[in-house]
Amino acid sequence: MQPSPLDLSKVRHDLRGPINHIVGYAEILLEDDTLPREFVADLERIRGGGRQLIELISHYLDEYRLQNESLDVARLQHDLRTPVNHILGHGELLEELAIEQKIERILPDLRRIHEAARTWLGLMEELLLPLRAPGGLPEPVLRPAISFLTPPGGPVLVAPRGGRLLVADDDTSNRDILTRCLSRSGYSVTVVSNGLDALQSLRTLEFDLALLDILMPGLDGYQVLLRLKGDAALCDIPVIIVSGFDLGGGIARCIEAGADDYLTKPFNPTLLRARIAACLEKKRLLDQERALALQVQEERARSERLLLNILPGPIAERLKQGGGTLVDSLGEATVLFADLVGFTELAATLTASETVQLLDDVFTQFDRLGERHGIEKIKTIGDAWMAASGVPQPRADHVEAAADLAMDMLAAIQVLAQRTHPPLQLRIGLHTGPVVAGVIGRNRFSYDLWGDTVNTASRMESHGIPGRIHVTGAVEERLRGRYSFEPRGPMPIKGLGMLHTQFLTGRLANPG
Repeated sequence: MQPSPLDLSKVRHDLRGPINHIVGYAEILLEDDTLPREFVADLERIRGGGRQLIELISHYLDEYRLQNESLDVARLQHDLRTPVNHILGHGELLEELAIEQKIERILPDLRRIHEAARTWLGLMEELLLPLRAPGGLPEPVLRPAISFLTPPGGPVLVAPRGGRLLVADDDTSNRDILTRCLSRSGYSVTVVSNGLDALQSLRTLEFDLALLDILMPGLDGYQVLLRLKGDAALCDIPVIIVSGFDLGGGIARCIEAGADDYLTKPFNPTLLRARIAACLEKKRLLDQERALALQVQEERARSERLLLNILPGPIAERLKQGGGTLVDSLGEATVLFADLVGFTELAATLTASETVQLLDDVFTQFDRLGERHGIEKIKTIGDAWMAASGVPQPRADHVEAAADLAMDMLAAIQVLAQRTHPPLQLRIGLHTGPVVAGVIGRNRFSYDLWGDTVNTASRMESHGIPGRIHVTGAVEERLRGRYSFEPRGPMPIKGLGMLHTQFLTGRLANPG
């Protein structure tokens, strides 16, 4: 059945009571000519909100309107609560400002305004409830008014932590209240009035947190939240939803979509600051965790690079996987030894730093050539350089690769020798055969080779001639027909007896 005019009249009367108190106390305070201008502006907003509320009550609770027009319940809820949110918001700001500036004489009236606004929220729910019966107002989605009281003795201010915040709200007064409340807490605040501008700002500027209203033109707050959390570049920005009500389980939907928190208007500034501080602290800890993870990742990569500078890649991988004793017996490999002839005499004419720099230039060039030919550098011994082809991974062309490397090393040393006096010279020895390869050491790893092949290659170098590549018959046999050689004939080699050796002189242009 339709509510009687008497019922509606009583509802209008009761709802106007607290509003009259709000307007009345605001006007009393406005009569104080000594108040700073910033107080006057907020008091006028409070008085204007009360008068707007009176007009809305008359508009929505008109007998003729209810009998002849369908009521937009969502609009009813939004329009009735919005002015009260403004009243409470500006009242909270004024109360904090009065305490800070020690204008305590106005605190009682400000708290009476606050109390009247809270009373009105309760009455709105209580008095409109009977009108929801069939024939009365349509069933609204009104929830019990949520309002957080100012603690006795005034608001408790949360210590500012700093940070850049985005506020997205289509209501001018809401934006003003939020901006002033947060700016006074030490935050840098950017405001926008719709969802599209919110997304644009988030994509072009850096923010530590976003506060989104639900009802906004174009994209609403929920849609902005979904796009934000779906963007890999923006998904880590904390989001707090600040809305006047919960339509269709909106709170749960927002939290499920990734919102960090949800506050209902009218919000309590102290609670808002606490929630923001908590979200920013959570983000700070998450950023620290990610930075630490990145640092660990970088340190691991650095350690791996260092390990690869010491050990061949496959050996380093086996070592990381806990391969135990790393020893391989390789049936065929070619070992190369190279020695800088006359370096000791040359070093006597250089400073210590010049000596080290020269060695670094020479061995760096050799290292690059070894990498180019796919040959593993084993170690340096003073002014000698050792490498092996076909280790740790066997390869069919290990002898050819070692021969090509040796010739390139001779060419490189001729260029470097132009910087020294007397000119640098290089002596190289090669031998091919079986070797044993493995890692020794526990604290300082070293990958090395052992066996007669290593000893023979070393003897080829030490018994060679500066500027020549001295090789054994085994090397010449493997390269015969594709490389050119100069026989040296049988010669005594320490520890090995008489050996037929050769000088490698180049690669044949037309291999036969």
